[in-house]
Amino acid sequence: MKMGAALFWGVLLILIGIGIVIRVVFNINFPVVKFVIAFSLIFIGIKLLVGKSNFWHDCTDKDTTVFSESKIHGVEENFKEYNVIFGSSIIDLRDIDLSKGSKDIRINTIFGSTYLKINEATPIKIKADAAFSSAKLPNGNTAAFGTGRYESESFSKDTNHIYIRGDVVFGSFEVRTY
Repeated sequence: MKMGAALFWGVLLILIGIGIVIRVVFNINFPVVKFVIAFSLIFIGIKLLVGKSNFWHDCTDKDTTVFSESKIHGVEENFKEYNVIFGSSIIDLRDIDLSKGSKDIRINTIFGSTYLKINEATPIKIKADAAFSSAKLPNGNTAAFGTGRYESESFSKDTNHIYIRGDVVFGSFEVRTY
């Protein structure tokens, strides 16, 4: 989904129109001006979270998913960070190669959904921090507000392994083994 200024203003005008209809038809005092200010502040906050000045022209790349869906297979670098903001992402780490060393991966999910696939034979350690969210780990641990932890049976600090830190705010983070 390609975002543009026209889409932002279109959604804003539609919401203002709905607010006016609610006010006129149902005689409910709906603060349209306050709503416009709040919506604009939310938009600016999302723009700051993404941290890109060219937010509208490039709102998804291979590591960041904003207002869309993505599928990611494996990682190539030693440290990798993935961001899911108002979107959905499936990250498949089942075929990851640990022969060159351990991998550190960070996954941030904000108002979105992340589904992580891992191989149950791969040595892996996961720490999931959740705030007003759902974090489900393969060992049955869940976190709605706090921290959930998982270590595979083959995990050892002395061998090459994957360490995943998942931060989720107002979203969903689920890890499944295959």
